[in-house]
Amino acid sequence: MTTHHFLAIDLGATSGRVMLATLGDEKIDLEVLHRFPTPLIEVGDHYYWNIYALYDDIVQGLTEAGRRNLRIESIGIDTWGVDFVAIGRDGMPLGLPRAYRDPYTNGAPEAYFERIPRREVYERTGIQIMNFNSLFQLYAQHRDGVTALDAADTILFMPDALAYLLTGGKVCEYTILSTSQFMNPRTKRIDAELLAAAGVSADRFPEVVMPGTRIGTLLPSVARRTGLGEIPVVAVAGHDTGSAVAAVPAENERFAYLSSGTWSLMGVELAAPEITEESYAMNFTNEGGVDGTTRFLKNITGMWLLEQCRAAWKREGREYSYPEIMRLMQTTAPSQAVLDPDDAAFAAPTDMPAAIRRYCEVHTMEVPADDAAMMRLIFDSLAAKYAEVLGKLRSAAPFPIEVLHVIGGGAQNDLLNRMTADACGIPVVAGPAEATALGNVMVQARSAGLVGSLAEMRRYIRSSIETKRFEPHAL
Repeated sequence: MTTHHFLAIDLGATSGRVMLATLGDEKIDLEVLHRFPTPLIEVGDHYYWNIYALYDDIVQGLTEAGRRNLRIESIGIDTWGVDFVAIGRDGMPLGLPRAYRDPYTNGAPEAYFERIPRREVYERTGIQIMNFNSLFQLYAQHRDGVTALDAADTILFMPDALAYLLTGGKVCEYTILSTSQFMNPRTKRIDAELLAAAGVSADRFPEVVMPGTRIGTLLPSVARRTGLGEIPVVAVAGHDTGSAVAAVPAENERFAYLSSGTWSLMGVELAAPEITEESYAMNFTNEGGVDGTTRFLKNITGMWLLEQCRAAWKREGREYSYPEIMRLMQTTAPSQAVLDPDDAAFAAPTDMPAAIRRYCEVHTMEVPADDAAMMRLIFDSLAAKYAEVLGKLRSAAPFPIEVLHVIGGGAQNDLLNRMTADACGIPVVAGPAEATALGNVMVQARSAGLVGSLAEMRRYIRSSIETKRFEPHAL
């Protein structure tokens, strides 16, 4: 097979990467060209993303690729979901986009449901009710008279906005749209009535496109600055979990997946959305996947708790590496009780260890005696939450779930994966850690005609990576 090169831009809620992917002989090699933080900016009690800094870091990564003098086939961008950018009539962003952790949407769903009832919103979208969903962000911004929204000519989700800054092409990619809570999952189109109830016209969103669609080529100024030339930018599965699930190295459909990172997302892949009384009661979501599949899943707060604890401990002069955390965990007794990682108290506290201690006091749980005990409480709580959600998935999936595939950064956390296998009672297969980038690249490769079906994409990935298998042990 002739060697082919692609660039994957993968932005997470804490860091981003520009990665070079080299495909050849049914193997994929990934190299990080540029890694950079994606920090929240707090201004006046609100949280924003610095889209200009993100753009500049992306261009830096593309420039590093340009120095390699390689023939790049295309570029793809994926990010977290729900957040969006207002674009003005002059074609420029109207200020910085709000971040999903901004508390301005607190109470917004309940106010919106006075216009369209909660049950109807779920029936029309199949999306888990969460206060930061795009629908409620738009409602809150319209309610508050946010200038950027009022003046917006176009609204673009984060990966589409970054692709627009690189190419000048405007699209609304299907998988990222599916996180918004104003897409009809049956028609895969925007529900204009839901948007109207939020005070926003559907006309502000561009054409909906599927993964693999070519958005455009690098603008001449970007092509010159990076040295890449006017190469194509392809709409991949713009939602990072959509790209990650496309890279699950499954051999058949009888699997569940756990995309493990700052957020954990556990679900199954279905041919069609599952919107039932049961799924509504469990608050499960139906998001778009590659080939029009549905990712039937539950959002779970993941390593956010530990990441925020590490940040707080570092401010106090105690810095823990992940190998040290693993060592401490091995010598710490299991927690007597567990907390709910999804409790609102942990959404955006200024001091996560203090928030965890308060939670324990309120719920009459033993307060962790030291940092190691708090680490163990977080891990035990995550494993217990994964087991709870898997039990609900088993009752809803139309097939037996035989294995849990852990993908993303959490695939490298052997201890948590072992604890998860024990808690869930089924084998855990960990890997790939770079699932999002691999899924991003494989959609580009298919757009270039190098691979065909989703099954073929997964077979290609299986031949390229190593996985670890954790068998459950009786607790």
